[in-house]
Amino acid sequence: MFSYRHAFHAGNHADVLKHTVLIAMMQHLAQKDAALMVLDTHAGAGLYRLDGDYARTSGEAADGILRLAQADAAALAPALQAYLELVRAFNVGAGIKVYPGSPFVIHHLLRPQDKLKLFELHPSDLRALTRNVAQLEAGRQVAVLHEDGFEGYKKFLPPPSRRALVLCDPSYELKSDYGRVQDLVADALRRFATGTYAIWHPIIGRPEAHELPRRLKTLATKAGKPWLHATLTVKSAKLGAPLLGASRRPGLPASGMFIINPPYTLKPALQAALPQLSQLLAQDGHAAHQLLAQA
Repeated sequence: MFSYRHAFHAGNHADVLKHTVLIAMMQHLAQKDAALMVLDTHAGAGLYRLDGDYARTSGEAADGILRLAQADAAALAPALQAYLELVRAFNVGAGIKVYPGSPFVIHHLLRPQDKLKLFELHPSDLRALTRNVAQLEAGRQVAVLHEDGFEGYKKFLPPPSRRALVLCDPSYELKSDYGRVQDLVADALRRFATGTYAIWHPIIGRPEAHELPRRLKTLATKAGKPWLHATLTVKSAKLGAPLLGASRRPGLPASGMFIINPPYTLKPALQAALPQLSQLLAQDGHAAHQLLAQA
């Protein structure tokens, strides 16, 4: 149950997609004065060393944030510029050795009136998250909760301010996670139909993974809510497919972000960013992107 550690994957292509979307949403939601409640159901450790043992073992950041950072920043879409600027804010000098996970991405964009609730069950990640958050000296604005995020979110919806963003990005290490994500979304829409719900999901050869986006679309449509689905593929899912001048390494080939009640600014932001991401982060000739939306 507790074998997954995001430190192995910090800064990979899935993080680039997830955090580009997250930042674009946070920037829009911050334009209204009313307080925002943000819930991160699977917070992880919060901060990651890209030169640490975990990240160096997988080397996934080299094909994610580190490759994107080599691009001409002036030529990048605004959403990607904002993403790189935020990541670099956690680093000194030109290099990137520290990668902010979702809790620190969100906190960086919080205003004094906003609140952040972080859920984490993994004992090691919980200890790291608690230490990292303590350095922020954020007081009661940020709460670290040793709870199952699939259940803990319930007591915070609806929020007093009637404004909330829920980020749900489990590891999907357990097949049951797919069903629990679906249950969370269905329940959250009943509790607070106008909240913004952001679901990260892997795109892999598993029936549950294939079905999840379709089921989320059905839930949103039945609730009469707009949705947006952005996907990024960086390589073939087939083992043994040729890479660009390198030997094949196993790893996640693609991922997606499914948003219910997305900010209206998100679709144009991603229309500009996704083609650049699929080009810059391509690991073979199968790289692609897709952006679907229903108002």
